Amino acid sequence: MSEWKEYKLGEIASFVTEKVAVHSIATEKYISTENMLPDKGGITVASGKPEEGTIRKYYPNTTLISNIRPYFKKIWYATKEGGCSNDVLCFKAMDGVVESKYLFFLLSQDMFFDYVMLGSKGCKMPRGDKAHIMNWDISLPPLDEQRHIASILTSLDDKIDLLRRENATLEAMAETLFRQWFVVEAKEEWEEGKVIDLTKHVKDSINPQKYPNTVFQHYSIPAYDDGKKPTIETGENIQSNKYVIPQKSILFSKLNPHKDKRVWLMLDDVPDNAVCSTEFQIVKPNNSEYLYFMYGWLTFKDNYEEIASGVGGTSGSHQRIDPKSIFAFACPKVDMETIRNYNKKVEPLFYKQRNNQLQIQTLIQTRDGLLPRLMNNNIIV
Repeated sequence: MSEWKEYKLGEIASFVTEKVAVHSIATEKYISTENMLPDKGGITVASGKPEEGTIRKYYPNTTLISNIRPYFKKIWYATKEGGCSNDVLCFKAMDGVVESKYLFFLLSQDMFFDYVMLGSKGCKMPRGDKAHIMNWDISLPPLDEQRHIASILTSLDDKIDLLRRENATLEAMAETLFRQWFVVEAKEEWEEGKVIDLTKHVKDSINPQKYPNTVFQHYSIPAYDDGKKPTIETGENIQSNKYVIPQKSILFSKLNPHKDKRVWLMLDDVPDNAVCSTEFQIVKPNNSEYLYFMYGWLTFKDNYEEIASGVGGTSGSHQRIDPKSIFAFACPKVDMETIRNYNKKVEPLFYKQRNNQLQIQTLIQTRDGLLPRLMNNNIIV
């Protein structure tokens, strides 16, 4: 068995502290805590880039982590250079001691993020303490073994990334089909109506704590943000009233819709124990054959932005729309023949997405099960 050596994190990696003018970094290369995705999901379109001043620069083969609650456990491996906010820490591996990709996986462990949180400082928005972070105890195998371990985990991440990109392509294809059928080729004879004419606003409430030992599949806002992965929880651990989710429905988030688009399509595999946050409004088509049309109508960019524009509230970080704005929104009463022909085209795309998502969840479970064992010398590779 190879010999593993003990180190402090500060002995094998350093923080990248170089600052650059914000205008020198393209918007799409700016990384903030908001546009990093959980679960090593990569990044989304950059948001919140400052208009002036300086930001921290990052380089290829460095590891970026979010260093502010509630965005802990966001991590990204850079393959290009760019700029990041001060709430993102950038780690550079020490040459000849640790492989850069191995360092990324080392810092991906839950035990690392738990350690960061234990040493975090601040009341409203705690941040990890840099001295505490660099004092983290680790064990390292020889470089050749690091490369082998990193290659195993990278192969799983590559498969996950491929499926995620395929799902993004499928979503784009569904959007293109919807636009073609119901915007470009909209028929004049379709009567103008409202969303409520074709759907029901389902509000079947349940208090999970009355069923402390029952296992629920919980569709929450964090679960959506974490790769649309509902959590499995017992009733005693779910703190407030929830809605019971029916099959073939749509969950539309009323929380900050102008900032975060969260519309979740429920197919026919929703279990009986499925519940969702009351931040989601459940849109249930009166006729299930209208499910894909309603999903397309509510997520179509122009429609969604108009619905989301009606936010209100006293807190800038927690703005909501009135659920009535969803159901009172204009919607054509499309004839059944058109709907059925459209479904034949689009339904396979949504079921392929669903199957890909199940594969992603399985791969993530495999990777996350292997990660701590490989990083802590519990598996011979």
